[in-house]
Amino acid sequence: MLPLGLPGLVGPSSCPGLFSCAGGVLGSIGGPFARVCVGAGDALRRWRQCWIDDDNSGGDSRSDDVGHVVVRRLICSDQRSEEAMDEEYDVIVLGTGLKECILSGLLSVDGLKVLHMDRNDYYGGECASLNLVQLWKRFRGDDKPPAHLGSSRDYNVDMVPKFMMANGTLVRVLIHTDVTKYLYFKAVDGSFVYNKGKVHKVPATDMEALKSPLMGLFEKRRARKFFIYVQDYNESDPKTHEGMDLRRVTTRDLIAKYGLDDNTVDFIGHALALHRDDRYLDEPALETVKRMKLYAESLARFQGGSPYIYPLYGLGELPQAFARLSAVYGGTYMLNKPECKVEFNDEGKVIGVTSEGETARCTKVVCDPSYLPNKVRKVGKVARAIAIMSHPIPNTNDSHSVQVILPQKQLGRRSDMYLFCCSYSHNVAPKGKFIAFVSTEAETDHPETELKPGIDLLGPVEEIFFDIYDRYEPVNEPSLDNCFISTSYDATTHFESTVMDVLNMYTLITGKVLDLSVDLSAASAAEE
Repeated sequence: MLPLGLPGLVGPSSCPGLFSCAGGVLGSIGGPFARVCVGAGDALRRWRQCWIDDDNSGGDSRSDDVGHVVVRRLICSDQRSEEAMDEEYDVIVLGTGLKECILSGLLSVDGLKVLHMDRNDYYGGECASLNLVQLWKRFRGDDKPPAHLGSSRDYNVDMVPKFMMANGTLVRVLIHTDVTKYLYFKAVDGSFVYNKGKVHKVPATDMEALKSPLMGLFEKRRARKFFIYVQDYNESDPKTHEGMDLRRVTTRDLIAKYGLDDNTVDFIGHALALHRDDRYLDEPALETVKRMKLYAESLARFQGGSPYIYPLYGLGELPQAFARLSAVYGGTYMLNKPECKVEFNDEGKVIGVTSEGETARCTKVVCDPSYLPNKVRKVGKVARAIAIMSHPIPNTNDSHSVQVILPQKQLGRRSDMYLFCCSYSHNVAPKGKFIAFVSTEAETDHPETELKPGIDLLGPVEEIFFDIYDRYEPVNEPSLDNCFISTSYDATTHFESTVMDVLNMYTLITGKVLDLSVDLSAASAAEE
């Protein structure tokens, strides 16, 4: 387990108890923070009682202080919901998806007065984690899950599953905000790529690279020269550029210099640089080189089989953690608020949000596309399958957590397909159970047919669910209406594109760039 930014960050060292720094609360009561909401007094009282019970059992005193700040804030809000709606805020955030919760936390830390509302009675929005009963309700209506799958509460099935690059932007945000105190992570076992009909491990060591069937012997020598160039490349040191300006030279031209064949280019562009399609080949090479360096740095960080990490109990913990951060810094939360209608003045600028006949005033609104459908446009669809299995994905070295990328060329498609698998090793399923996802940018209206190449790699499945959802992006001008709308989640199985949207929105809202130049090694060595 990897507590980011805390003692034992470097290497897969063990930690004294899950969620030890949260006083054991999230672990012992299944994340009830996600159910706390203004207007839900019973849930709030249960949450408060859990804290009292946990105090009596001897929780961690540091986090108890943090927790009680949150509880006092929410109890106060429960008693004064009408007064809370009658106040004026700097920002009202609508929706508790990960993007909205990160922004709520960042803006609260900046000292802005934030009100965070959601029409649902739970945190997470589109990226919530569901237990088995909730999963069945969402996809099978009134049917009940079969008993042989185990206890419903042992499942945490992410609706938008994504791994985190160990040295990536989201990790930097977590360390920058100190949200790491609420979370524990575990390294992902392996990263694989589909090539010529077979699944191959993306080499994580020199020895694996030598043995890998992805390239022939002479191709490996050529690729090694290219990798050394990327490794040594320093944007601020022209001596490492070998006479090439990567802001102008395309990726295609850079790779051509090393004479790499198409299969190697496919592997580099999609399995290492993690591009979603082949448009990168005709774009400046600097972005691809940066992506490859991030992959290598993330891979080296924990010296495991992949560059990825993943939170214990799934991604549903992330929105909750940032929500707690916001609450500690004075943010007010109201869940289960119907309608949430954004109000505008005669000039088209936002002036507040109305719910249940009450209007909270504000000067800026942050929301996901569902709250302002007339200010977004549809840009695509994501097709996905969710499978419950009793075995790892075949040909992945029995990995309990794994990503497999199927590059578009290998499938004759316009965009990549992704396989994501997690299991009881990350506490997202009962012992012996595995949750697998297959996702891609939809090119038809038939997800079962479109996802078949990925599903065929899973082996036998006990249950499978299919889904297709639309992706939206904002078309408004925030400087004119003060509405800041996030883009929908894409099909990728990593967080880099998601967090870049958050950082761009933060800059638009505040007029400043978030400083993420955290010293990861220093953070990992803190208090050692």
